[in-house]
Amino acid sequence: MEPNSQLDALLDQSGMSRAGLAARVNRLGTHANTLRYDHTAVARWLKGQRPRGRVPEMICEVLGRQLGRTLTLSDIGMDVAAAGRTRGTPTGPETPGLGRFVERAASLWRSDQVHGDWPGPSLLTGAAAVAPVWEWENPPEDLDVSRATGPEVTGADVTVLHAARSHYEHLYRNAGGVATRSRVVGFLNGEVAPLLRGSYDDATGRRLHRAAGSLAAISGICAYDADAQGLAQRYFHQALRLGKASGDRLFGGYVVALLVNQALFLSDTRHALACAEAVLRTLGPRISPALATDLYAMQAGAYARLGDRRGAHTCMRSAETYSQRIRPAEEPEETGYVQPGLVEVRLAEALLLLGDLSAAAGYAQEAARAPAHVRGRVNRLATLTDVALHAGEPERAAATAAQMVDTAQGIESQRLRGRMRRVKTRLAQHPGTSAAEAAKLIEDSLSVPF
Repeated sequence: MEPNSQLDALLDQSGMSRAGLAARVNRLGTHANTLRYDHTAVARWLKGQRPRGRVPEMICEVLGRQLGRTLTLSDIGMDVAAAGRTRGTPTGPETPGLGRFVERAASLWRSDQVHGDWPGPSLLTGAAAVAPVWEWENPPEDLDVSRATGPEVTGADVTVLHAARSHYEHLYRNAGGVATRSRVVGFLNGEVAPLLRGSYDDATGRRLHRAAGSLAAISGICAYDADAQGLAQRYFHQALRLGKASGDRLFGGYVVALLVNQALFLSDTRHALACAEAVLRTLGPRISPALATDLYAMQAGAYARLGDRRGAHTCMRSAETYSQRIRPAEEPEETGYVQPGLVEVRLAEALLLLGDLSAAAGYAQEAARAPAHVRGRVNRLATLTDVALHAGEPERAAATAAQMVDTAQGIESQRLRGRMRRVKTRLAQHPGTSAAEAAKLIEDSLSVPF
């Protein structure tokens, strides 16, 4: 009897506890067939036991209702045809928990591809949100990730995954996460999952998990950009676990930085600070200058939100110090997002929160002058618009907002839409024809669906 990773993944996606699933199944029972399942029964199902009678259909109904889609017995790993088959559990020295994790991850990829319009699971909070970062930071490590069954995975296969990551990152930056997400998920399900189930030695396995984690991170970024925040969080957690299996600590630090950015967006400031500290503490002198730059810049913004002027300025100085040490050729491929102007726009936003308009304007203007990909350009122009509005310069803000709208044409991003909506609201609060016209320009742009 093998663990039912598909049911495990769906239960995780639903945000429902084992006791909650049992209680809901019990309520579907009839007077003639009273059901008395509890969390221990669900634990047995997760270990591979198939309940009798119509209970599997009831599980489909309960989970399907919670997730907002129709589930089949195959979806929950309880179809009769699959009952006698293994669910991808590896043979060989691979860490037992890693094999089960890979199956759960693959189940999410498959589900996300089939149900692309699904908004995703709810956000994990509390200990559930912190645990993946703690597990990345602390032992035990994966001593051997090799597998002895399935098609052989070669270095060429891993090279293809790295090329795919670069391709999808470029697409995301220029077309947006909404347009890119389904392509990355399809690649994870169709190409990455079979490779993880293949055979490889420890060295190749670590490179494979590193590349798979990088693609999972891109999928999380796209989900974040599409405003599927719970789904994005799950992908980031997957990337973090895959990164730990690879043994690449720096990559794991990059993934935690993505969680920091998401926490700031969700206004979970304390969690953002804690995650950033975890990376800085764990990597220490091994941290890359680009990653340190972004982490300190995000911390500066977090302290500014808390009104901690001293903490914010300390982190600003650290961010600027590390930014001068960046050597792009010596950085991992993922930290390429820390481009000229990124730290400046983050510091401008922090200074704006602190009310330092003159300093914020200087950083915002410097950021806007630096070359950037389309997404970065839109965000920098939005920040420059905000600074002008706070300074009481609606005409300058209107001109910058018009550039922002023109730059954003063709990008499918819920995050950029949200940013533009906030700019529109602020413009509408200022008198004058130019501000009103710019607000109308943004409104017309946002009226086009995608």
